[in-house]
Amino acid sequence: MSTLIADLSISLDGFVAGPNPSMNDPLGIGGMQLHEWAFAAMSWREEHGQSGGEKNSDSDHFDALRARVGAGIMGRKMYSGGSGPWEDDGNGRGWWGDEPPFHTPVFVLTSHAREPLELTGTTFTFVTDGIESAYEQAMAAAGGKDVQVHGGGSAVSQYLRAGLLDELAVHVAPVLLGSGTRLLQDVPPGKLEQRGVVESPAGVTHITYRVLR
Repeated sequence: MSTLIADLSISLDGFVAGPNPSMNDPLGIGGMQLHEWAFAAMSWREEHGQSGGEKNSDSDHFDALRARVGAGIMGRKMYSGGSGPWEDDGNGRGWWGDEPPFHTPVFVLTSHAREPLELTGTTFTFVTDGIESAYEQAMAAAGGKDVQVHGGGSAVSQYLRAGLLDELAVHVAPVLLGSGTRLLQDVPPGKLEQRGVVESPAGVTHITYRVLR
């Protein structure tokens, strides 16, 4: 059975991005530090069209994730950083250019309609009728594989609140950002079951939880 998963890097104090994000610095002040472990992993680099990197437990994580995911969901902020009408969004093709690192269909949560955008290896479909609609479309497109909520924190929180998120994997970097965008916002009380812990050679701790209902 397909599951809905979220897989994100966070700071030790629970932020997925630092303060003052901008078009030039979308992860905010210090936010890039959360992903340094990934940048060095061979599988991550291959997915982003780069060579080199380390073949280790970090790289193995990306191999396993890529094998199980058949579609993705993300928020508008993660897609482009914008929020208003698309004609006012100078980043309407997304952060990644013509060859995004997503090799499955991606469904973008937005309040502003537009036609799907087909790029190399990916089609971005813009969903205006809510998170449940994006969930249903992504599950149908995944072909029996899992669906990943790529981010950001608001999208993950919405799916957790709706009772649709099945699994949460966090990669805890030994970094304190102090402020910024939290991973979980306004979520109800609940319990999660720890399913696995892997120590990274980069000093990050990979923790996987199953959401209990």
